[in-house]
Amino acid sequence: MKNTRRLVFRACPSGAVLLACLWFAPALAQAAEPHFEISFAAPVHDGPITGRVFVAVAKAESPEPIRQISSLPGKTPFFGVDVEQLSPGRAAIVDSRTPGYLANSLKEVPAGDYYVQALVNVYTQFHRSDGHTIWAHMDQWEGQNFTRSPGNLYSAVQRVHLDPAAGYDVKLELTKVLPPVEVPPDTAWIKRIKIQSPLLTKFWGHPMYIGATVLLPKGYDEHPAEHYPTIYIQGHFGLNAPFGFNDRSAGGGAGPGGRAGSAEFSQAWMSDNFPHMFAVTFQHPTPYFDDSYAVNSANNGPYGDALLKELIPHLEEHFRMIRAPYARVLTGGSTGGWESLALEVLHPDFFGGTWTMYPDPIDFRRYGMVDIYSDDNAFVAPGFDYMVPERPLLRTPEGQVIMTMRQLSQLEEVLGTHGRSAQQLEAWEAVYGPVGEDGYPRPLWDKRTGKIDRSVATYMREHGYDLAAYMKDNWAKLGPEWKGKLHLYVGDMDNFYLNLAVYLMEDYLKTTDADATFEYGRPKKGHGWQPMTNAELVKMMAAQIQKNSPPQ
Repeated sequence: MKNTRRLVFRACPSGAVLLACLWFAPALAQAAEPHFEISFAAPVHDGPITGRVFVAVAKAESPEPIRQISSLPGKTPFFGVDVEQLSPGRAAIVDSRTPGYLANSLKEVPAGDYYVQALVNVYTQFHRSDGHTIWAHMDQWEGQNFTRSPGNLYSAVQRVHLDPAAGYDVKLELTKVLPPVEVPPDTAWIKRIKIQSPLLTKFWGHPMYIGATVLLPKGYDEHPAEHYPTIYIQGHFGLNAPFGFNDRSAGGGAGPGGRAGSAEFSQAWMSDNFPHMFAVTFQHPTPYFDDSYAVNSANNGPYGDALLKELIPHLEEHFRMIRAPYARVLTGGSTGGWESLALEVLHPDFFGGTWTMYPDPIDFRRYGMVDIYSDDNAFVAPGFDYMVPERPLLRTPEGQVIMTMRQLSQLEEVLGTHGRSAQQLEAWEAVYGPVGEDGYPRPLWDKRTGKIDRSVATYMREHGYDLAAYMKDNWAKLGPEWKGKLHLYVGDMDNFYLNLAVYLMEDYLKTTDADATFEYGRPKKGHGWQPMTNAELVKMMAAQIQKNSPPQ
C-alpha cells in the first residue's frame, strides 16, 4: 500500500503574480518532507509515556522489522527519537532530522517498497539515593531487550512505498503490547530463585530484583545430609539451565559463554561417576544493560554487594552448599569472562578459582584496540596524517573487519540517549565510569567524534575496573591469594580483539609467581572458543576443589 503525501501543483497566471508563484515553489518543495507519525490510543496504555520511539524500515517481511534491528552489524535501517510524557492520541514524529543507523536520515533510504513498523521502549522514573532523578528502562526479566520487553507498545507491520524526493507521511499506530516473559518451570533438577534486593531497591528508589537458576547435583534428594561445592557461571542474562542442561538429555541452552549445551553433558551430569556439584547462573539486569558485571558502580549501584551479601547467602541458606571459598568456583565467557575474573580478583577470600573464557577487556590499554589512557580518539588509529585508518571493533576469524568503533557508537546513539542504548560500549561506561552532572553515565568518548575524555579513563583505572592495573597495584598485598586460581582461555583471532588485553595480562603475570594458566586457540579461533567441553571443565574445577579441600 502506498501511503504518501500528495503535492498539488496549479498553473501560475502571467505577470507579477508569476513572481510570487516562483517564490512559493521552494516552499512547496520544502514541504515534501519524509516523515512518520507514531501514536497510541488510551485503551492500549493508560497515561503518558516517556521513552524512546523507533521506526524500522525493512526490505524483508520476516522477522518483523522491529526484530531485525538487534543483530550486529545489522542490515535494516531504523530511527529513534525520545518522547517525554507523550499522551494518548498525540503523535511522535520521526523525520529527516531524526538520527538513524545504517541510514543517517530518512532522506538516505532509497525510493522503494518497504515493510515498516514502530515500537516504543517505555522508561521508568527512578529517584536514586545519590540525589539524581533519571528515566531509564526498567527490565522486566527480558534482559534489556526492548523488542520483547513486557509493556512496550508496537504497531502492525505496514507495506509502504517510500520516496524521499517526493516526501511521504506514514502513520503508525501502536496497537499491541508485548506480553509478560514466560519463566521456564522448575523441574526435579532445575530450581529458580528471584528475590527483591534491599540494597539495590534503596539505591534506585524502586523495587529491584536479582535471581539465580540452580542446577542440582546428582543424588541431592537422596542424600539429605550431604553438602556440595558450587560452580558460579557468569554471563549475559538468561533463564536457561546452567551449561545448557536438559533433563531429557537433549541439547539446548548455553554454556559458560554462550556455547550450546549437549546431550553428552546432560547425561554426564546425571550419571553416578561425574562430580556432584551445584551449577548456578545469576540474573542481575540493570536499567542500563542485561547484566551488572557483578561489581558495585556509581551508575548501577551496589550490584557486587547484592550478589555476594544477599543472593549467594540466600542460596546457601536454601540449598546445601558448602559455605567456604575453596568450594566456590567461577567460570564464564565474554561479559561473563570479565565477571568471573573480576569476582576472583576482587574477592580472592570468597572464591577458590576462575576458569575465564575470552573475557571483555581486562587491561584498558587494549579496550578493543583502543588505549583509553594514551589515545586521543577511539575512532581512528593514532600517528597518521593522511589516510587515517578506522579503529575496528568486530572482525571475522579470517580478519575481515565488519564493524568499526565509529559504527557501534553511532548505533548506540540511535538506540538511546544518555547512555540508555543497552549496548556494549555504554554498558561499560555505566559499570566502570562516573556519574555525569545530569545523573546519567558520563561517556568515555564522544559518540559522534570519538574524542576520549581522559578524566573518565582515569576514573575507571583508579576505581579498580581495569583488572590488570588493579592486580599490579595490589600484588604485594593480594598476590598470594591469587596464586594458582587464575585460568584464562581465548582465541588468537577473537572477533572483538579481546585476546589483546589477555596477552598484556599474561606478560605481567609472567613476572610474578601467580602460577596462572593461559591458553590461546590457534589458528583462527574466534569469540566463543574454549579448549575443553563443559563436562571436561567441570572435572577440572572439581579436581582443584578436591585439592584445596581441608583434611577430613
